[in-house]
Amino acid sequence: MGIATRTPLIAGNWKMNLDHLQAVAFVQKLHWTLKDAKHEDGSVEVAVFPPFTDIRSVQTLIDADKIPFALGAQDVSAHDSGAYTGEISGAFLAKLDAKYVIIGHSERREYHAESDEVVAAKVQASLKHGLVPVICVGETAEDLEKFGASAVPAGQLEAALQGVSPKADIVVAYEPVWAIGSGQAATPQQAQDVCAALRTVIAKVLGDDAAARTRILYGGSVKSANIASFMREPDVDGALVGGASLVVDEFAAIIRFEKHVGV
Repeated sequence: MGIATRTPLIAGNWKMNLDHLQAVAFVQKLHWTLKDAKHEDGSVEVAVFPPFTDIRSVQTLIDADKIPFALGAQDVSAHDSGAYTGEISGAFLAKLDAKYVIIGHSERREYHAESDEVVAAKVQASLKHGLVPVICVGETAEDLEKFGASAVPAGQLEAALQGVSPKADIVVAYEPVWAIGSGQAATPQQAQDVCAALRTVIAKVLGDDAAARTRILYGGSVKSANIASFMREPDVDGALVGGASLVVDEFAAIIRFEKHVGV
């Protein structure tokens, strides 16, 4: 199973931005922009990750207008239900036709003290409810200096994959913490080196078939000017886009990386 079987995935993590009315307007405009540009929907999978309060509104729009975007959530509870104030069950997200859920983003690890064990539990919860986890891993500037680029992300991924079935559908996102929101992206070669190391981890834990089919995204100051250089790398299968996913024309240009600058 080779790279040709991995459809590129361009995912927009909106973080805590856009209310439900803004989200609906954004998705409509993005869809129109891509249609006007004659974008081929099947060439790239597009996913948007709005705040929880927007998901129902965006889902209704996507269904009504038959917009070919996948829907994702930015987090999920490790629990199915119960006295967990503020938590969101994977069962609830599945009912809203969410396909993906981001797990282990560095902002969750840092600001909410999410450990590797918590991340692993959330991966299991997402899979239980038919959601595809987008497992985020990445090193801080301090980690990079002490251990090199791949050691910490590889360890985080190995911990997150414990107990996961080799047949499970997962996505991995490599986001060097020092690059997120900084304007300073990793180089394509740096991204390739770490993504290749992560694919080796997947092969070790889940087997070669899983490693061959699993998409690995790069995230961290991705923009239209650099997306094609990342997508040329054999182990980079897409991007998890932050700030640039909040600007319609810029996000559309990232989605259209093949036509925009060519790969």
